[in-house]
Amino acid sequence: MNESHEVQLDEVDKAIVRELQMDGRLPYAKLGPRVGLSQAAVRQRVQRLVGSGVMQVVAVTNPLVLGFDVQAMLGISADGDLRELASTLAKLEEVDYVVVCAGRFDLLAEVVCEDPGHLLDLVNDVIRALPGVRNAEAFTYLHLEKQSYSWGTR
Repeated sequence: MNESHEVQLDEVDKAIVRELQMDGRLPYAKLGPRVGLSQAAVRQRVQRLVGSGVMQVVAVTNPLVLGFDVQAMLGISADGDLRELASTLAKLEEVDYVVVCAGRFDLLAEVVCEDPGHLLDLVNDVIRALPGVRNAEAFTYLHLEKQSYSWGTR
């Protein structure tokens, strides 16, 4: 993910984001009237919001329904270039979220695995073997109460 740069949103942009957070499949023909624009104008606005990196419109799957029974957050302590290690982790198929952070760990990585053996192989054979990784601690999810993508706009 690139460094952030602030994009100014007007009230129509914010309304578009809110509507698409509730239903990302909302057709432009329905979205336009909800935010006070024509179908063509709202299409152009959505393309600008996506193109500028303000938002993405994606399908969010449920890993448990797809046979991925183990999710975990990995706390990783590392030496060397954290951006390079984060980039390497981000390329792993099982990793769906990576951040460089301050605190007890240098990086956090969320992983989705088929079973406990898959998580063990990933942590032991892949992640701990990466250059720069000093330690990797797995926090296996027992229950996911909330995962939201609707934090809105300012």
